[in-house]
Amino acid sequence: MKSVFKKKVIIPIVASAFLFVGVSFQDNFFEIAKQIEIFTTLFKELNTNYVDETNPGDLMDKAIKAMLTSLDPYTVYFNEQDVMKFKINNTGEYTGIGAMITRKEGKIIIKEVYKNFPADKAGIKAGDEIIQIGDVVLSDFKEDASQLFKGAKNTQINVQFLRQGKKNTAKIVLDEVEIKSVPFYAKIDDKTGYIVLAHFNKKASNETKEALLDLKKQGAERIVLDLRGNPGGLLNEAVNICNLFVPKNEVIVTTKSKIDKYNNTYKTAFEPVDTQIPLAIIINSKSASASEIVSGALQDLDRAVIVGSRSFGKGLVQKPVDLTYSTQLKVTISRYYTPSGRCIQALDYAHKDKNGQAIRTEEKNYTAFKTRKGRTVYDGGGIFPDIEIEETKSSPIADALVKNDAIFNYATVYYYKNPNLNDQIPSFTDAHYQDFKNYIKTQNIDFNTETDLALKNTLAIAKKEKIDTAILNEYEQLLASLQKSEVEQLDKNKLEIKNLILDEIIKRYQYQEGLYQYYLKNSFEVKKAASILNNPTEYLKILKM
Repeated sequence: MKSVFKKKVIIPIVASAFLFVGVSFQDNFFEIAKQIEIFTTLFKELNTNYVDETNPGDLMDKAIKAMLTSLDPYTVYFNEQDVMKFKINNTGEYTGIGAMITRKEGKIIIKEVYKNFPADKAGIKAGDEIIQIGDVVLSDFKEDASQLFKGAKNTQINVQFLRQGKKNTAKIVLDEVEIKSVPFYAKIDDKTGYIVLAHFNKKASNETKEALLDLKKQGAERIVLDLRGNPGGLLNEAVNICNLFVPKNEVIVTTKSKIDKYNNTYKTAFEPVDTQIPLAIIINSKSASASEIVSGALQDLDRAVIVGSRSFGKGLVQKPVDLTYSTQLKVTISRYYTPSGRCIQALDYAHKDKNGQAIRTEEKNYTAFKTRKGRTVYDGGGIFPDIEIEETKSSPIADALVKNDAIFNYATVYYYKNPNLNDQIPSFTDAHYQDFKNYIKTQNIDFNTETDLALKNTLAIAKKEKIDTAILNEYEQLLASLQKSEVEQLDKNKLEIKNLILDEIIKRYQYQEGLYQYYLKNSFEVKKAASILNNPTEYLKILKM
C-alpha cells in the first residue's frame, strides 16, 4: 500500500518541485519550490507515521480546498467528480435523472424536478428525501450521492424515499438531460416579447437568438430579457448575447490582470439581429457575473433600460486549468470592466475584516462613469438599475427563510394539503401567510440571520470560557428582543415573502414553465419593464436619446 502511495502521489509532487527549482531565482519560483518541498515532506511523513489509517486522496482534497478558501470563493479545486459537474454546467448536457438535489443535515432532498425527465416520469416530487439508491443506504454514504444517479442511458435505478414520513419506492430510468439556457419565452402582449435567460452555458446565445427571431416572427416589436437569478457562466456567451442587439466590432467587456496574456478586449464579432428593437433587462441581487456583463454593457452603450434591483457584484473572471489525474483548478485570473470602464466587483477579497470576511465597497467610495450618451453610472457594487423597484429588493429575513428551507418545506406541506390544484394559480392570502408564520413557530425554525448566528456564537464562546452563567440573563434578553424583531420583520416584508412562497408553490404544480407563465401577467418587474417599453417617450427619455 505504501509503495503505491509513493508512486502515485509523491513522485508527481517531487517532480513539480524539481521543475520549479530548475527555474529558481526567477520571480518567486524559488519560494514556490521551497514551499512545495516542505509540503511534500510533511505529506509523506504524515501518511507514513499517523496512528490511524489515512486516506491520502481525501487529505489532499481537503488541504487544497482549505488553502483556496483564503483567496476568493471562485478560485476552487475540482477533483475528478467535481470536473464532471463543471462540464455539465458549461455544456448543459448530461445523462441523469433530471432533478436538483441537495444534501442538508445529512439528508438527500429533492429540491426541484424538471418536467418530463426521468425523476418526473418516475413520480419523484420536490421535498422527497432519498434514503437509498440501489443497494446503497445513504445514511451510511458520506460521498457525493449525486454520483449514484449517473450512468448510461436507459440504466434503471431503484430508489427508496420518504414522503411526508412514509417510505416509498420508485424505479428511475436514466436518460439524456438538457439544461436549457432559455427555458421559456413568450409574448407579454401583441407587441412585447419576453425571454428568460437562466444560464450562460455554451448554448446560451444560440437559444437567445432563436427565441428573439421567433418572437419577432410572431410580431414582437420590443423585448424584455429576464436575467433574475442568473448566476452567470461563459464570458464569450455574454458577449455573443450582447451582439444580438449591438453592431459588429463593439467593445462589450475588457479584462485586466497582472498577467499580460489575460488582458483582453472582447468585441462583438457577428452581424446583429436587431440594433433598434427597444430592450428592457430585468436584474436582481442574484444576477451575477455574465449577467452583469450583459446588463452592464448594454446599459453603458445606452442600448437597454435596466429594471429591478442592484445585481450581485461579481466582477472577477475565472479560467479552468487542467491538472493531472483528470483534476482541475478554476482560478481567478482577472477583473472585468464594462465599456464605460467600471469594474462592478462588490467585495474586496484581498482585504478582509477582523472576522475574515471580505470588505464590501462602501457607496461613498463608488466612482462615477459616463455611458455613451452621458448618463452617470457607478462602479463598486454591481449594476444599479435605471429603474429601481424598491419592492423587489431582497431583505435579510427573506434570505434567511430561503436559506434555512422554511419556504421550501412549507410549500411541500401546502402541496400535499392541496393536491388537486393542477394548472390553477394558487391563491395565497393573508390567512395563508398567517398559517406560514404559525408553521415557522410550531416547527421551531431558526431564522439563522447573521445577527442570530453571531449571538449564538457569543454564547458558545462564553460556555467555552465558562462565563455563560454570568451573561445568561443578558443573553436571553437579547435573544427575546431579536426574536421579537424577526417577527416584526416577517410582517414588514410580507409582500416579498408571500411572493417567494407563491413562486415555490407554483413550481410544485406547474414546474418552471408554469412559474414563467405566471410572471408574464403578474410579476411586478415584468409589468414595469413592459410598461416602459410600451411608452416610447419614457423609454427614450431614460436613455437620453
